[in-house]
Amino acid sequence: MPIPLQLGDILRLKKPHPCGENRWEVLRVGADIRLRCLGCGRLVMIARSDLERRIREVLPADPGQGAPRH
Repeated sequence: MPIPLQLGDILRLKKPHPCGENRWEVLRVGADIRLRCLGCGRLVMIARSDLERRIREVLPADPGQGAPRH
């Protein structure tokens, strides 16, 4: 069963990005997930199946902020 992800969720991954950050914001959800590194702003697309193996923690989006604008 897939991990429920929503736009704006913050993912803490097992391994850090080369910039040193291991937190990513979810920008697109589907068979592929689009993420933005919270350290350097790099955008990546990754298959859901690959991403789910790399997730350590899901921090839900702040409901008070509303929909993220990008």
